[in-house]
Amino acid sequence: MRNLEETHLNRARASLRQALSWYGYLRKSGHLSSNPELAGLVKPELDALNATLNKLDSNLIKIAAFGLVSRGKSAVLNALLGEKVLQTGPLNGVTQWPRSVRWQPPGGKIVVELIDTPGLDEIAGESRAQMAKEVARQADLILFVVSGDITRTEYQALLDLRQAQKPLILVFNKIDLYPDTDRAAIYQNLQQLGAGYRQAKPLLPDEIVMVAAEPAPMEVRVEWPDGRVSYEWETPPPQIDELQQTILNILNREGRSLLALNALVQAREAEAAITQKTLHLREQEAEAIIWQFTKYKALAVALNPIAFLDIIGGTFADLALIRALARLYGLPMTSYEAGKIFKTILLSSGGLLLGELGSSFVLGLGKSTAAIAFGDNPVNITGFAGSAIAQAGIAGYGAYAVGKAAQVYLEKGCTWGQLGASTVIQEILSQVDQNTILYRLQQELGLKY
Repeated sequence: MRNLEETHLNRARASLRQALSWYGYLRKSGHLSSNPELAGLVKPELDALNATLNKLDSNLIKIAAFGLVSRGKSAVLNALLGEKVLQTGPLNGVTQWPRSVRWQPPGGKIVVELIDTPGLDEIAGESRAQMAKEVARQADLILFVVSGDITRTEYQALLDLRQAQKPLILVFNKIDLYPDTDRAAIYQNLQQLGAGYRQAKPLLPDEIVMVAAEPAPMEVRVEWPDGRVSYEWETPPPQIDELQQTILNILNREGRSLLALNALVQAREAEAAITQKTLHLREQEAEAIIWQFTKYKALAVALNPIAFLDIIGGTFADLALIRALARLYGLPMTSYEAGKIFKTILLSSGGLLLGELGSSFVLGLGKSTAAIAFGDNPVNITGFAGSAIAQAGIAGYGAYAVGKAAQVYLEKGCTWGQLGASTVIQEILSQVDQNTILYRLQQELGLKY
């Protein structure tokens, strides 16, 4: 298991380094510097790729705590740390912005960064949503802290966080305030509601934990040696062991895979953003290239009298068009990858391009026959011209369809190939053990990663 996790981590590192080398090469070759506007547009994404790789190299796991006001998020993190580092208090909204603190779990080799966040119901709508989205994007594991039955606001916040597609532990805090019977009933409700949209699959034991991070003081009776009796207030120690052990189990079992997966998701998002910005900026140039190939292919097919060469030449022209678009956008692509895209386009077009190839062959035979029998017969000349014009129209339309379809596929980012982010993500998810939190996430999302 440990070897598999190391493999996942190494594959993720290799994928990010490959992506950075691609874009680094483009900068050095002058591709970006020749277009300062594009260089400025993609700089945030390039910085994000570098930061993600640094996070991978440092083996840093990020755990973010979310919840509504007064649920005890800061207290939960303090209890994990074993000291009061993050400010808590009786007033609502003590935490005004996300705060991070390092935690070295007992016996753990992975460094953990705990992130405390403001209450999800105390920040103005758009700002709150953006803050939560950004922190959740960076997190490898999410703690959602509640202190009783889930309210409607909490339920909606939970659904929103699940859109981040990250493993999540529901933390039932302040259990010291509830009798055992009520505590058990609330726990069962949380098992159902905490699953969010997985109503038929209640949360499993390591997805929901009960804690008392900052127990309320209790009055205790003290009997003195001289017979006196007094009453004093004592604060019980935090009941945090179950949560700590759950986190340690997850980190030891699949921490490196979590780290690798999240890094790859962030890399894929950054590459997709780079591609989208590049496509938008070079839209007019791309359209000119597509029309150029369309005209040249149509003309070449119309003038060529040999049917077989029409098909071979047309296919090579389409592959050249895909590579020309990739070069324009500055996206790395080999002939093998261009061929894979062409095959995908061929299969996804509902037989349109297959029809083009078939029509080219049939019309090409007619054109070849007319060319052989050309002579001085006007009928043969007319037959050749008619077949050539029809075939040229089909070939031109096919080239234009390939060009537009290639743009769509290129917009999804450079994630093809052995070390593409999407490829490695699918690799990791297909190899995770059934007893892991990642496996349940994979089942829930249907490999949506």
